[in-house]
Amino acid sequence: MASPELSFSRTNDATLVLRLAGPWQLQHDAPSPAAVQREIESAAPRQIAFDTAQLTAWDSALLTFLIKVGELGARQHVGVDHNGLPSGVRRLLALAEAVPERQGARQDAVAPSWLARFGAAVLGMRQPLREMLAFIGEIATALGRLVRGKARFRSADLLLLIQQTGAQALGIITLISFLVGLILAFVGAVQLQQFGAAIYVADLVGIAMVREMGAMMTGIVMAGRTGAAFAAQLGTMKVTQETDALATMGISPLDFLVLPRMLALCLMMPLLCLYADFVGILGGAAVGVGMLKLPLLVYYNQTKASVHLVDLAGGVFKASVYGVLIAISGCLRGMQCGNSSSAVGDAATSAVVTGIVFIISACGLFAVMFYILGI
Repeated sequence: MASPELSFSRTNDATLVLRLAGPWQLQHDAPSPAAVQREIESAAPRQIAFDTAQLTAWDSALLTFLIKVGELGARQHVGVDHNGLPSGVRRLLALAEAVPERQGARQDAVAPSWLARFGAAVLGMRQPLREMLAFIGEIATALGRLVRGKARFRSADLLLLIQQTGAQALGIITLISFLVGLILAFVGAVQLQQFGAAIYVADLVGIAMVREMGAMMTGIVMAGRTGAAFAAQLGTMKVTQETDALATMGISPLDFLVLPRMLALCLMMPLLCLYADFVGILGGAAVGVGMLKLPLLVYYNQTKASVHLVDLAGGVFKASVYGVLIAISGCLRGMQCGNSSSAVGDAATSAVVTGIVFIISACGLFAVMFYILGI
C-alpha cells in the first residue's frame, strides 16, 4: 500500500477495533486521531483494540498516533488494549508510559524575534529578485534577436502601441505638467517676492522642470497609465491562455508581446519628457506673467539664460531610463500574473507600485551621480 489506512469495526462485546494497514511512517500522511474520536462519540465502546495484520512498516508516526489514541481513551473512560500491536510498538509504548512527562517539556510556540522575521523577509526576497533578473536576461536575449532581425512581432502592433503610449498620453501629460509648473512657480514666487527677486521664478521653474520634475512626473504618470495597462493586457492574455497558444505555435511571447511594448514606451518617453518640460515652463510663465506681472519676453529670456543644453540632455536621459523601468515592471508583472481574474487586478496594482518605486529610486541615484559628476 502506498499510504497508511485506518478503518473501524466493532465486535459483539462492544470493542472498537482499529485496523491499521500500510506504511505508518513520517513521509506519509497518517490518518488523524480525530476520526477515532468521532467513532467513539457515535457509540461509546467498552474498550479499544488494534488489528495490525496488514501493517507493512511503522516508525514514530505510528507511536504518536497511538499515544494520542491512548489520551483520547483516558478522557472518554475507554480502555485501550495493546495486545494486537507489534511487540516492538508495545515495548516503546510501555517505555513512554513508564517515564512520566517532565513538567514544562511541552512549550507553547514562541513568536520569532524581530531579527528572525527580518532574516526571513530578506530570504523571501531572493525568489522575486531571481525572477526579475531572469526576465531582464530574457529581454536582453530578445533584443539581440531584434538586432539580428529574427524577432517575431507585427509592425502594426508596434505602431498601435506607439500611438497608445505617445499621442493618447498627451492629454494627461499636459494637465499634470502644467499644474506642476504652476505650483512650482507659485511656491517660489511667495518666497522670492519677499526679496524683490520675482524674476528668478523663471530660473526655478525652468531648471526644476528640465532637470527633474518633467522626467519624473512623466514617468510616474506613465507608470500609472501605461505600466498598469501593460500588466493588465499581458495578465489577461495569460489567463485566457493566449501566451500558451503563442508558445505552442513556436512564437516567443517575449518577442511578440513584450518587445513591441518596451520599444514603444522607450521611444515615446523622451518625446513626452520634452513636451512635459515645455508645458511645465508654460505653467510657470502663467504665474510669472499673470500674478507677478513680469513681461513675457523678460520671462522667456530669463528662462533661456538659466536652462542649458546639458540640463535638457540629462532630463531626457532620465526619461529614457524611466521608460525602460516602467516597461520592465509592467511586462514583468503581467507575465507573472496568476490564472484568475482577480490576479489581473493584482498584477496591474503591483506594476504601478513597482514602477513608481523604481522611478523614485533611480531619481535619487541620478541625483547623487550628477552631483558627483558636477552636472
